[in-house]
Amino acid sequence: MNNFIKIFLVLFLLNISALEAKQLQKITIAGPFASVSHPILRMIETDALKDVADKIEFRLWKNPDELRALAIKGDVDFLAIPTNTAAILNNKGVDIKLLNVSVWGILGMISREDNLKTLKDFKGKKIAVPFRADMPDIVFKQLLKRQGLNPKKDFELVYVASPIDAMQMLIMRRIDHSLLAEPAISVALRKTKSFPISMVAPDLYRSVDLQDEWGKVFKTNGDIPEAGIAVMGSMKDEHVITRFNEEYNKALEWYKTHPKEAGRLVADKIDLLTEDGVSDSIEHVRLRNVSAKDVKDDLEFFFNILMQEDPKSVGKKLPQDSFYYGL
Repeated sequence: MNNFIKIFLVLFLLNISALEAKQLQKITIAGPFASVSHPILRMIETDALKDVADKIEFRLWKNPDELRALAIKGDVDFLAIPTNTAAILNNKGVDIKLLNVSVWGILGMISREDNLKTLKDFKGKKIAVPFRADMPDIVFKQLLKRQGLNPKKDFELVYVASPIDAMQMLIMRRIDHSLLAEPAISVALRKTKSFPISMVAPDLYRSVDLQDEWGKVFKTNGDIPEAGIAVMGSMKDEHVITRFNEEYNKALEWYKTHPKEAGRLVADKIDLLTEDGVSDSIEHVRLRNVSAKDVKDDLEFFFNILMQEDPKSVGKKLPQDSFYYGL
């Protein structure tokens, strides 16, 4: 019996030592300027993962090419990412799993005309669209087609590199209508109310919510699983992944309920954004943190719609179950 107790104590102490050794020097997270990344900034501010890592580093990616390069290089632990891009990378053999979906609605139209209430009202208009052949563009085109509109013939689509480029074109009056993602919509609306920009760019108006259009077309509540957090294969520690998801969820809830403080935090960390613009955007974004494995059906429905427009938009096939962390 004494020998048994001794063996138990040795194993217990070894286990404690192993747990202590798992304290990481640094967790690296990459994300865009968009809403999906903002809770991460709160996590950094509050040192939310101090029990598993000494430091959290955030890297900003500005376009899909930068995102893909980061993922392929593999020197980040977590990625704030459009869900379809995560599927593309997984289908190409990158060791990446989708951990959660937190953004269910971020896309909308913005216009210099205040009477455009449906996508059909934009017929014949010149529209700036970011990220050609990527998720926002594909969602937009599918909605147009399913309402009997021809994206090539009924509209003049001007493709730009990012939502920030489209926002700047609106502000400088180089274009009057755009598809944008929050918080770029709210930032643009705030900027054009301020002097001297208001002299150059008179009022802009928040127009069609693409999630509302999606709900009408596909007979759903309008939620679109657009973005979330993916975990890279280099991050093997399940305890760290669980802790990350727990703290991300807490930070997201704080972000939703503290718009003014969140605006200050994000604007301080991301130069492209403004405090009031971020604060305004929060009520216009559908935010809900759900484990990816629990919304597999929603994701596959979304991916199938994207593939109807362009099979390459999710990597030419639905990802396997192993793509969903925890399955």
